[in-house]
Amino acid sequence: MSPATPAPQSGGAALELLVHGVGGATPQDMLDDPRTLRVTGDATAAMHRRGVDLDAEDHPERYAERPVPEAYCWSNLTSGNGTRALWLLLLPFMVANLAHWMRPPAGGRRRSMRLYGVLVRLLALTLTVLLTAAACEVALDLTAWQCAGSAACAADRPWLGFLAADRGGWWSQPGRRLALAALVPAALVALLWYLSNRTWSAYEAQRPPTGYDDVATPPPGEPGADESASDDAAGDETGADAPPAEEHPPVRPALGRPGFWYGRRLVARLRAAHTAAGFLTVAAAVCGAAARHDRDTGGAGALVGSALEAALALTAAVCLVVVVRRGRSEKRLDHAVDRALVARLPAASLTLLAAALLYAAWSRPGWESSGTLPGDTTFGVLTLFQGLLVVALGVVALSLYRSAPHARTAMFGLGGPATAMLACALGGVMTGGVAQRVADWLDGPGTPGAGGGRIVGPPVLLSWQASVIPVLLLVLVVPCAVLAARTALTARRFAAEVDADYGVATPDPVRTRRIASTRAAAGLTDAAPVLIGIVSGSTLLLGAGAVAGAWTSGNVPGRAFDGAHDVIAGAADAAQATGSWLVGLGFILFVTWGRRAYKDASARRTIGILWDVGTFWPRAAHPFAPPCYAERAVPDLTWRMSSWTRTTGGRLVISGHSQGSVLAAAAVWQLPEHTRHRVALLTYGSPLERLYGRWFPAYFGPDQLTALHGEVHCWRNLWRATDPIGGPVRVPADGDKPAVDRDALLDPLVYGRDHDHPLPEPVLGHSDYQADPVFAAERTVLLDRLPPALPRQRSDDRTGQGSSGRSSG
Repeated sequence: MSPATPAPQSGGAALELLVHGVGGATPQDMLDDPRTLRVTGDATAAMHRRGVDLDAEDHPERYAERPVPEAYCWSNLTSGNGTRALWLLLLPFMVANLAHWMRPPAGGRRRSMRLYGVLVRLLALTLTVLLTAAACEVALDLTAWQCAGSAACAADRPWLGFLAADRGGWWSQPGRRLALAALVPAALVALLWYLSNRTWSAYEAQRPPTGYDDVATPPPGEPGADESASDDAAGDETGADAPPAEEHPPVRPALGRPGFWYGRRLVARLRAAHTAAGFLTVAAAVCGAAARHDRDTGGAGALVGSALEAALALTAAVCLVVVVRRGRSEKRLDHAVDRALVARLPAASLTLLAAALLYAAWSRPGWESSGTLPGDTTFGVLTLFQGLLVVALGVVALSLYRSAPHARTAMFGLGGPATAMLACALGGVMTGGVAQRVADWLDGPGTPGAGGGRIVGPPVLLSWQASVIPVLLLVLVVPCAVLAARTALTARRFAAEVDADYGVATPDPVRTRRIASTRAAAGLTDAAPVLIGIVSGSTLLLGAGAVAGAWTSGNVPGRAFDGAHDVIAGAADAAQATGSWLVGLGFILFVTWGRRAYKDASARRTIGILWDVGTFWPRAAHPFAPPCYAERAVPDLTWRMSSWTRTTGGRLVISGHSQGSVLAAAAVWQLPEHTRHRVALLTYGSPLERLYGRWFPAYFGPDQLTALHGEVHCWRNLWRATDPIGGPVRVPADGDKPAVDRDALLDPLVYGRDHDHPLPEPVLGHSDYQADPVFAAERTVLLDRLPPALPRQRSDDRTGQGSSGRSSG
């Protein structure tokens, strides 16, 4: 089971670089030795070796018959300290960022490619505004405007006493209450800015190795120019100084370009725009209420209010321009920062916020708060705009897919729009859930929106959105039942295959049924596009119905159908009550999960699995998404492989499991050409094609994986039919290079009991690939295929790093 199982017996120095998958792993488990030491790296991500292998480069004679195992542990990048619990707040932002990378291959449609990126970035901006608006709804509307303005509500909340309208204190005026409460959403925006800025410095400021002479990006119009790693990478190239087309070397896949994992400029620019948009949302909520009062009463401040609103609108227009500008450029390291914009746009919006607070706090005797805070249509406008953006994104994505269709692409290229719709739904549920729970708490025994309570409650749209959740769950019952029935039938069909695979003369029906059921259940992963399509499509239609119902009726669903048939009225009441209960349950689970993750490291590791999958991609659409760990991990692996092969001249196999195989492939793509040809790639339990190739076809599609096969010296992929995550990569043989995929490994290793296995062997599924003897055999084949080690070179490194990479100090 040890990764250090003897491998080749010739060829010179060899290193096996192990990269774990989702959920993390300890160096002790990866190296099968309790005595491991960190040789390079830090507490967040590092390379580890067994104690006996620490000086392997100085004693090559000890390793003539086996490679030196070295483990790269990166789990702390996603599940480190307790502050990771705050990342749960960023879940909709992460999902929106995923939608950016799900773009189908451009197929020469460069303008459509750019439009796709612009639409995703605009949708991401609406999520920032939505989160800020929800914070304003809780702090400004429900608390400062409604509850503090109601004597009955404020009487039960002693901490609101100094704001209560019936107390007649300095803070009792509505404008001053709003100005004070606005500090809460403003602090939330500042927190998001801080997290984004801090995590970028810690995760994404790692430069890849230099020396990319083999990287080529063609000028516009040449084949491959539109296959850039972003919506705009090709769009910012003029081609004026480009050599003739025939002089271009082969085009590297997007993930192999030097700037893919270092896009500083766009993140900084988007961070400035989103921070400014958040502050402007708070300022608009405060200023709008005061300006409306001044206009209604003909006060002297009406002109000031109009001027402030005009300044807010102008700054918001600047934010939009910043967001729709050109995106990432992967053809070079993006060191530049739009300093004037980054520094001045958030500062300008913060200045306008301060001015709005001063304007609202100006004395207005006789102003009383009643009803809801002016501007409660914001949620409806945002929801409608998000729906339109998703529809437009779907049209563009379908157009791109038709220009370069492939049968394995998920949802005919509509994976990105579907994911964007889910991001909007998550944002709506999270924000609406918080607003409704706070309203219920403030209203005591009353039901917000139903009349007769202490407060009016949140906008009725939030109640409509909650009411569609039970309907959505009912819609999902049918496809889930169909999938369950299909899985059961598939398991029966697999039973004969299981018996044939093991050559069982007298099969055990129970054992066969268990193995066949595991194989059938693993195949449910391939049905994910159907479920996601149903969920996203139903959410879009139900969301549109919720907006229409809220705007036409102006009441919560339970009251909107008063006077209708008893069945319809009862269904509306049931949907509203059940939806409110489900939203409340979700809110409680969310808070509980976050609190547990803050205190419990094991819970953080569980949540970290979500981040392992969702934060692989750079923050190209939403700067407040959780940080991209790959912008730290990929340069780490690239530096390590480059430095080791340059120093020792030896052979290297990078061995990646699950998500580690995706990191390994991305790192190999980043290597200089002369290094790639001395590297072998071993992947197992790999989602490279099954998940990434299907959902991110522009970056892991069949053309890109085939190109990777041609660039590395050799590549082998191991998979099991019982694995719900990993699968074949479907790359055929190329000349003297065999096909990448090996036949499916048997799982379990042994069908029944025998003298060598007296106890039943477990079904391993996605784990413990190294327990299979095939693993060591395939690694041996890879190492033997690599060219012999070159004579060892003296290191020219002057930074205090030894040949093993550990500090000599």
